[in-house]
Amino acid sequence: MAYTRLTGVTHFEPENVHDSLVLFTGADSVTRLIALDGTVVKDWPHAGVPPRVIDPALNGGRLGDLGVQLSESGDGRGGIYANGTVGQLDWSGERVWEWGREAPGGAARQNHDWQLLPNGNRLLLVTVPRVVAQLGVTAEVGDQGLYEVAPDGAIVWQWLAGDHLDEFGFSETGRQALRETAARDPEDPWGYLEMNSATPLGPNRWHDADPDSVFHPDNIIVSFRKANVVAVIEKASGAIVWRLGPYFEAEAGAQHQRINVHKVPRPVDQISGQHNPHLIPEGLPGAGNILVFDNQGGAGYPPAALGIYAGSRVLEIDPTTRQIVWQYTAEDSGRPSWTFFSSFVSNAQRLPNGNTLITEGMQGRLFQVTPQGDVVWEYHSPYEGYGVAGEPEVREPRVPGVDRLTLTPLVYRAQAVPFAWVPEQARAREGATT
Repeated sequence: MAYTRLTGVTHFEPENVHDSLVLFTGADSVTRLIALDGTVVKDWPHAGVPPRVIDPALNGGRLGDLGVQLSESGDGRGGIYANGTVGQLDWSGERVWEWGREAPGGAARQNHDWQLLPNGNRLLLVTVPRVVAQLGVTAEVGDQGLYEVAPDGAIVWQWLAGDHLDEFGFSETGRQALRETAARDPEDPWGYLEMNSATPLGPNRWHDADPDSVFHPDNIIVSFRKANVVAVIEKASGAIVWRLGPYFEAEAGAQHQRINVHKVPRPVDQISGQHNPHLIPEGLPGAGNILVFDNQGGAGYPPAALGIYAGSRVLEIDPTTRQIVWQYTAEDSGRPSWTFFSSFVSNAQRLPNGNTLITEGMQGRLFQVTPQGDVVWEYHSPYEGYGVAGEPEVREPRVPGVDRLTLTPLVYRAQAVPFAWVPEQARAREGATT
């Protein structure tokens, strides 16, 4: 008997949503821009990890330009090694900029995140195959880091995680677990830390109040999924100057207890396998706080204790007090905690009306919630593909715990796109506003 599942728009309250377009790459490796009624406004035959419609304010006023991955590396290693070139397309799909062949090793190996910077350069999260001395492993591993790439393709700044392991706060037990993991599988296609996001802090109230604080707009907030670490890198020195994790003095020790605690503010108790921490931008409700998708998936050196009642959550954290000031779990929508769960991928984005767009990536579910936790829009991606995270069907997967290529609706990350960022023909629908 064939398995069927809900697809498309399954809930929509026009009077309560923030109206926008939504961009995502489906598991079929096609990137689509949809309206909230589920209509596909535009598609491109490229995957993005993540795809992103570029803010015209950073792009010389150009509308509808898109960042995606453009070609594969061809080395067959998959995972964070996979792509050869990345770049920028215009609305019609023509290549405006492409980079990778001039990169070290002849491939961009960009993965998990990228940003167009105000100075016109691009910040790329990349993988660099090399021996990391601090791991005590003689084999080459997939070290992850950052390149800042100028429009002409030159790398003008770089940062590699393996040079800063003593700044992560690992206990001796944690260091040993990290070394053992790296030694056991140096060819792990997702890396020993799995760095999964990197974005400049941008203008923020903390820096406005204290220009000498660690929250300089040029500093970069990053996430290491396997280490349960969110950190701020000082751009000028490369040092980690602020960190959340890897260890916490939890008020409640088991996962189901953490998920079911809703009193705020309260100290952060435990993040595990988190994705896409970023400062909520100026002009949005909660500006200056960190918004992060806390997967509560298995992670940590040593592994964080997780309970039986699995559930993910979205956390808004004051970075100066390290307290949770808002959160979303399934219970906020009147459902059991395990009905909202993605142990990997996923993200959250604050919207102008105070709602939050959430990508429950493992399920291919995109939804919008109010500050009170009411779901006012829900969409299940109908686009399935074989593999994991957009890996092509022909490639043998090398993902821990995955033996065979399987059908998945997985969505890595979605983006709410303002109508004003795209050409006028893409805005011309009932309810669209500029």
